[in-house]
Amino acid sequence: MGMLVDRRDELGRARMQTVNRLHRLLLELFSGGAKKFLSAMQARALVATIKPRDVVGKTRRRLAVELIAELETIDKKIKAADRDLRELVIARGSTLLDLHGIGPSGAARLLADVGDIHRFAGRDRFASWNGTAPLDASSGDQQRHRLSRAGNRRINRTLHIMGVVQLRNPTAGRVYFDGKKAAGKTSMEAMRALKRRLSNVVYARMLVDQKRREAAGPGGHSGTTLQSSVTGLTPDTGPSDKPQPEPATRKPSLARATP
Repeated sequence: MGMLVDRRDELGRARMQTVNRLHRLLLELFSGGAKKFLSAMQARALVATIKPRDVVGKTRRRLAVELIAELETIDKKIKAADRDLRELVIARGSTLLDLHGIGPSGAARLLADVGDIHRFAGRDRFASWNGTAPLDASSGDQQRHRLSRAGNRRINRTLHIMGVVQLRNPTAGRVYFDGKKAAGKTSMEAMRALKRRLSNVVYARMLVDQKRREAAGPGGHSGTTLQSSVTGLTPDTGPSDKPQPEPATRKPSLARATP
């Protein structure tokens, strides 16, 4: 799983590089420019509308067509990698994919890098390991915390993506973030606090998954539902984002509702 998710990350970086090169060519081909994040299909349709007559323009168009073909190939590989990772995550008995903002690569990254969740004494240790635990930066009477640059940066990035996805949708994470902003936090501080809370959610979910696997035994499957375990993981909107000794029990949950 670790090797496959590393490969998936490489494909993601390759795709971004290809999109950036393609975007530069399109800016030179079209006076009005082109939007940054084009799909391969959109880019192909756009290039089909222009027929340069000069040698430089024709060369740019040919290179753009080649980059579009490369992008299509990368997209196919990414789709195949996501399918393989999804199957591995589900076969592992993990329900991380049910959490809003975690896809196959994020779930696989968590499982591969975390390993045995029991190696963390609690959610605060897990947050320190992944770099989402805030560091005290108080001075005099001013009480404040700053972002930690330590910890596993790959897991930190997974939690960051999870937070960004939640902010784009009407989720409990969005409510929590807005509550922090209303309390006077900056956008960066609110995002840091959200990532810390999402770390709690992921830790609790992985803990429940592993306990269920252990209870089922080798090759067994338990029918225990996780819904009751997840709905109590909603972060409150209080002014403090320090680690708390026990998970919050307020609703709504940060986990995606199970249909």
